[in-house]
Amino acid sequence: MADLRKTDEAAVDGAPSRGTATAVAGARATERAEPILQVRDLVKHFPLTVGVLFKRQVGAVQAVDGVSFDLVEGETLGIVGESGCGKSTVAKLLMNLERPTSGQILYRGEDISKLSGRALKAVRRNIQMVFQDPYTSLNPRMTVGDIIGEPFEIHPEVAPKGDRRRKVQELLDVVGLNPEYINRYPHQFSGGQRQRIGIARGLALNPEVIICDEPVSALDVSVQAQVINLMDQLQDEFNLSYIFIAHDLSIVRHISDRVGVMYLGKMAEMGTDTEIYDHPTHPYTQALLSAVPQPDPENRERRERILLTGDVPSPADPPSGCRFRTRCWKAVDKCAEEVPLLAVPEVFESSDSGARHPSACHFAEERDVVHV
Repeated sequence: MADLRKTDEAAVDGAPSRGTATAVAGARATERAEPILQVRDLVKHFPLTVGVLFKRQVGAVQAVDGVSFDLVEGETLGIVGESGCGKSTVAKLLMNLERPTSGQILYRGEDISKLSGRALKAVRRNIQMVFQDPYTSLNPRMTVGDIIGEPFEIHPEVAPKGDRRRKVQELLDVVGLNPEYINRYPHQFSGGQRQRIGIARGLALNPEVIICDEPVSALDVSVQAQVINLMDQLQDEFNLSYIFIAHDLSIVRHISDRVGVMYLGKMAEMGTDTEIYDHPTHPYTQALLSAVPQPDPENRERRERILLTGDVPSPADPPSGCRFRTRCWKAVDKCAEEVPLLAVPEVFESSDSGARHPSACHFAEERDVVHV
């Protein structure tokens, strides 16, 4: 087993994607492979009620409203967007921590959103999660051995009792921690080490899919690089499929094969990392990319900063038609009347350029944005 403790500590900020050849090969593999996870028209509305004894629903927070995507085996799908756009709600729905209002979550063809009891328990063995905060996601009263070994208590068929300590020590070694740390408590570790413990816990049951809900946002930049590179190595070693949720666009490009951009509960644009970062066609994606800090003074001088006007609308009362229209410089009457579909724009259907990817905009077009 490779010694993953020799993790590359190079900073991720400004790092290139996996490489053009790799990206093209990954995109072709994605087109050919059968999806391991399929999300179809996923909706989650949280009811707004008034009254104490006699509650009455007066509305709903439309946290997720018609999200669809596929996840192919061995692929990393990045999901980006502003706070409150529904990214973490999607993660909870995929884990069945929240029940969807409507829509389907198909794992190897089976709708897991309707499962419960033993059937749901069996599926959860194959879909695990790494949480955002490495400080609150670990029980401070449990040792590292108990935290990583807890999945074996729930799924005893994975590791017999007499074999669990060895399994936990192997997992600690895999994520680059000393196996002798098995009896230590979370407060004795740094933030990056705690996140490695969380990753080890996610790997314990040999899952096929790991949902990463902003796993590095609470870490320093140098530690972020170590954790990201560790996850990259583990994906190759264990053939994992990731759904990687984050705010940092450079980190998402570094680790992702495909990227989905969310805005106010809907998917605004989706494509390979090269398509999204080098050929964005949705105004919201272009605005996001223009806001990324540029370390190169020449790039800073020649790029056009896109400043959005107004505030993000409330998900309890989203705009009609296109949800981005209240902040978009292209908005016309049609944008208020018709909901744009997430599809390849007609103008790019016969094109071979990177702009040929799904974008939920009536007037999708390329715009020169300095590369991340």
